Amino acid sequence: MAKRDYYEVLGLSREASPEEVKKAYRKMAIQYHPDKNPGDAQAEENFKEAAEAYEVLRDSNKRQQYDRFGHEGMRGSGGFSGAGMDFDPFDVFRSFMDGFGGFGDIFGGGGQRRSGPQRGNDLQIRMVLSLAEVASGVEKTLKIRRQEQCDACGGSGAKSPSDINTCSVCHGTGQVRQATRSILGQFVNVTACPNCKGEGQVVVKPCVSCQGAGRSKGEATVKVKIPAGVASGNYLTIRGEGDAGPKGGPHGDVIVFVEEKADDRFERHGDDILYTLPISLTQAVLGDEVAIPTLSGKAKLKIEPGTQSGRILRMRGRGIPHLNSHGKGDQLVKLNIWVPQKISKKTKALFEEIATQEEIFPPVKDHEA
Repeated sequence: MAKRDYYEVLGLSREASPEEVKKAYRKMAIQYHPDKNPGDAQAEENFKEAAEAYEVLRDSNKRQQYDRFGHEGMRGSGGFSGAGMDFDPFDVFRSFMDGFGGFGDIFGGGGQRRSGPQRGNDLQIRMVLSLAEVASGVEKTLKIRRQEQCDACGGSGAKSPSDINTCSVCHGTGQVRQATRSILGQFVNVTACPNCKGEGQVVVKPCVSCQGAGRSKGEATVKVKIPAGVASGNYLTIRGEGDAGPKGGPHGDVIVFVEEKADDRFERHGDDILYTLPISLTQAVLGDEVAIPTLSGKAKLKIEPGTQSGRILRMRGRGIPHLNSHGKGDQLVKLNIWVPQKISKKTKALFEEIATQEEIFPPVKDHEA
């Protein structure tokens, strides 16, 4: 089957900007991530294909070479087009997450490729937060179902230490070299050994408990601290708390995606919040001082005499904290004049008397006179 054009894979034109390349890859990576599509072989293939396209198009030199020579120009030059490169789409995804948007990785560390045993899968978790939790920051305790290192074999996958032999193909290096030719010359590609899958060792007699995988199903409790000011779509990465890798491989990560649920009182607009306050006719005409809810408790708000319906007042510094920065947004208060639908005879008489005063009517424009 012919390899698809990288621009077609990401749904981009050939004039796409670097930012458009990032956005397109992020959308596809999240949509087709294997953890989100367990057992879906086509989704996994789409995930790998998107990572391959992104790794080429994000690099100006590779992109220039690809634009000129196509897939053939990627052979042996750091691309993946049939060149047998040691390509891990999960490493691409992890490195991308480290450097893209969100509020970053609060636990430090980088997305460097690891040598040796295969790394475990990353796990994705959706965390729903209230507006109050967003405003103050919160620490949550998560229960995670994941692959744990097998206790019986210590993660080696072997029945005993003597049942592990050095790989006869790569002689323990975990790598094999292959020379390839392209229109740019000869290149030597270093790839993971197909016999031992890059581990440098081969298990002769597998562990009875884990059947040679070196891991089994388990559960872990992890605490995560969410900083104030996050929003839906932000994420953080908890290093080393994902699935354990096979045969003693390191743990993957846990990626926590934030989802903010709607609040009964406030609407969020960036770091500002909007509160709608119904007021009476007399409050609008005469003015008043009222206590209204804020994110940190009750606060007094002064309504000036002659306030019009729909006017918005600003309470500075009463909004959401700026993420990874100082200061806060504001609380906006929209005033809506409430009109009673039922009134007593006495109240009706008072309104009828007020209605005889010209000053209560809106001014007449010249063209309406």
